[in-house]
Amino acid sequence: MLGVREFRAMWTAELLSIAGDQLARVALSVLVFQRTASAFLTGLTYALTFVPALVGGILLSSLGDRYPRRDVMVVADLVRAVLVGFMAVPGVPLWPLCTLVAVVTLLNGPFKAAQHALLPDVLSGSKYTVGMAIRNITNQLAQLLGFAGGGALVSAINPSVGLALNAATFLLSAVVLRRGVGHRPAAIQRAASSGRMPFLASTTAGARVVWRDPALRVLLALCWLAGFYITPEALAAPYADSLETGALGVGLIMASDPLGSVIGGIVFGRWVPEHQQVRVIGVLGILAGVPLVFCALQPGLVTSMALFAIAGALATPYTIQGTASYTRKLPDAQRAQGSGLLSSGLITIQGLGALAAGVFADLVGPAHAIALAGLTGAIVAVPIAVGWRRAKRSAIEESR
Repeated sequence: MLGVREFRAMWTAELLSIAGDQLARVALSVLVFQRTASAFLTGLTYALTFVPALVGGILLSSLGDRYPRRDVMVVADLVRAVLVGFMAVPGVPLWPLCTLVAVVTLLNGPFKAAQHALLPDVLSGSKYTVGMAIRNITNQLAQLLGFAGGGALVSAINPSVGLALNAATFLLSAVVLRRGVGHRPAAIQRAASSGRMPFLASTTAGARVVWRDPALRVLLALCWLAGFYITPEALAAPYADSLETGALGVGLIMASDPLGSVIGGIVFGRWVPEHQQVRVIGVLGILAGVPLVFCALQPGLVTSMALFAIAGALATPYTIQGTASYTRKLPDAQRAQGSGLLSSGLITIQGLGALAAGVFADLVGPAHAIALAGLTGAIVAVPIAVGWRRAKRSAIEESR
């Protein structure tokens, strides 16, 4: 897929953004803690690198349908480069800094929506699913290396320099997209609509399309199962503490799921035909929770890592194929808005899942909280799998 020029440009731009984002998260955490010595304010600033994406995904995703998608991505990158550049100025007061962080995160919503909506135009047919798998694998690796490398880099340089480097990655991403991706008219223009839908109406158009289509609703719910399966990552520190493995254990536990995700993405994408992938994604949604249930036995570090890796290996294939099937099924004129609903909702669900995991961990301990999340996720996935089977059957009958 990297032989496709436009996909290669989008892939390169995404890696630049991920590397810069991870570096910025580490730099912000260090910068805020250096200034305030407050764990709460440090955590609040870190949360601001995720939470506003929901608002951006809901309110601004329709920009990717109303305007050329490449241009939406380029403009979002340029604006973020300027805002992060202001954040890098030494001595910026804390609350303006937090505001800038929130706005930068807000712009991630329309960028991601336009990106996901543009990919099916760049990669047709089965190439799209393969491209999604490549993105998932490289993104997992980039996040894994980004946190480790970001920590080492920020410890060697001033955090403000780290933020300046993040601004540079946004600028480079914009240049790569502008030069490497061809111009396409806005989706609304391609749909030959009589006129542009009012902005407020367009912000809910994608949600209405999803709500009216049973298959899209099921696929959305399938992808949002990540709210249960993020628990090991959210509880890595207390879980490692319960195993008495220290900081090394935290890093190994957090690395287990991405490692399993890479393996699962490679195996599933390389050796399982796409028509089989579509059939089994509901079942994989159930099975992904099963390894986590065994944490109730309070296994050691190595066994726990294996369980988390297996869970990641099972979750990644249904996430990749579920997202691909969902995006393909969206009408082109509402694809960005529908994609924004999926991606921004996913971030929010993961945040709520992490919050709930922390609450239950305080009540029953981290091992039992992870087991409970896995069991609950598997149970919730059963009606989703049944719904997906019915939706496929209905689609077959309608095509006859």
